[in-house]
Amino acid sequence: MNPDFLVIGAGVAGLRAAIELAEAGRVLIIAKDSLRESSSEYAQGGIAVALSDDDEIALHERDTLAAGDGLCDRAAVHALVEEGPAAIRRLIEWGAEFDREGTRLAFTREGAHSRNRVLHAQGDSTGHEIARTLYHKAASLPNIEFRSFAATTELLLHDGVAGAEVYDARSRAAIPVFARAVLLATGGLGHVFLNTTNPDVATGDGVAMAWRAGAEISDIEFVQFHPTALALEGAPRFLLSEALRGEGAILRNSLGERFMETRHPLKELAPRDVVARAIASEMARTGALHVYLDVSHRGAEFVRHRFPRIYETCLKYGIDLGSQAAPVAPAAHYAMGGVRTDLNGRTSLPRLFAAGEAACTGVHGANRLASNSLLEGVVFGARAGRAMRECAGSAPPSSVSGPVYSGPAGLPQPEIQRIAWEQCGIVRQGESLRDARARLEHYQAPPSPLGPHYAEARNMQQVAWLIARCALARQESRGAHFRADFPAKSPAFAKHSVVKGDEVSFR
Repeated sequence: MNPDFLVIGAGVAGLRAAIELAEAGRVLIIAKDSLRESSSEYAQGGIAVALSDDDEIALHERDTLAAGDGLCDRAAVHALVEEGPAAIRRLIEWGAEFDREGTRLAFTREGAHSRNRVLHAQGDSTGHEIARTLYHKAASLPNIEFRSFAATTELLLHDGVAGAEVYDARSRAAIPVFARAVLLATGGLGHVFLNTTNPDVATGDGVAMAWRAGAEISDIEFVQFHPTALALEGAPRFLLSEALRGEGAILRNSLGERFMETRHPLKELAPRDVVARAIASEMARTGALHVYLDVSHRGAEFVRHRFPRIYETCLKYGIDLGSQAAPVAPAAHYAMGGVRTDLNGRTSLPRLFAAGEAACTGVHGANRLASNSLLEGVVFGARAGRAMRECAGSAPPSSVSGPVYSGPAGLPQPEIQRIAWEQCGIVRQGESLRDARARLEHYQAPPSPLGPHYAEARNMQQVAWLIARCALARQESRGAHFRADFPAKSPAFAKHSVVKGDEVSFR
């Protein structure tokens, strides 16, 4: 079972890296659920790329930097937008079918973009189409093997990272998988919060495992809360894509009043953090549990054709978007921070790489520009795969150890999620963050072996603790991080947070 390269996660970033790795050795891709259960699968909004006739790479770069609120790594942003067009052309060569107007690619606009540069597939199934394309390409390569329902519980260490413990459901034990290099492509951490658009597998596993192993974690306090998740009792927090607002959807409060006109010049297409806070403010002011997203003026035929998946899902729960407004509220959606990497996916630990949402490349800064995440997974997944090939000639480990078990673990999942949502959510303040930090670090982890469900709860608690710890240290408001007690942006914090062990620094 021991491959040359171990890829943990089967989303866009992991698959794209594996394709690059296949020519250098045997690659094992593992997923803790089915191979199709990832945040990539649910990405509706699209993929941003400067390919249209009226767009330029420099404009995409400018818009990304502006959305990141002074905290983007310029070199990472340049790599993203510069390599994006070729990455999309390669996907098309491999069979990706993006929406077209006649023979030309169809581009739409989303919040904070200055041009129509967002590609879609089947209207609102872009992530699914890209993941499908990459899966079929990876599956065609003889050096790539897949293993589903294999939960990774720990990284193995030997002068760096030498593999991982993977829980085997049949033997109910964690078995070691050794590799010359390991890629963390485990996706997001939305389920750390009570309300999220993320799939159930998004529990911050890669960040927590890397932190326990001694890797640096960066910008973890920056969590993007999507403004418009379906807010119906008994229904999942299904994402109602920003592309709806790009096509003219209007936000109204429970009194029927349009409120974004007075909040930002871009109105409903303002940056996501602005819209999310505006919705939260209106909910608090009116005492309502949600606001309304209204695209009914575009008519049922348009909505059904342009957003088939969203339309059918809302209809399933009794909302016909063609004739009525949908109740929506913010929900945790995307982590700008993660395992700190360079531009080629290298972490601070030898032979450990990270890509996609689990990584912090510096591309997104304090706030991700809409539809840049899929592009990041494709571009930086490929970069990480190419860099990992340098480990092909390294010797396999003769002995390994796990990290020293430390830090918080033991709280029930619902309590972790409530603490994160109520005290580390859209609006934060010092007193509640200090309380959250204390509550989350109260428990200590028992010794191994650990089952996958316990490991997942431990990961969630440790990630919530990291968010609280770094949010408390950042005494300002910037991008998706808003402190009610420090509402202004401070030049002193125009730096990236870096946490290693219990210490937080700004660089």
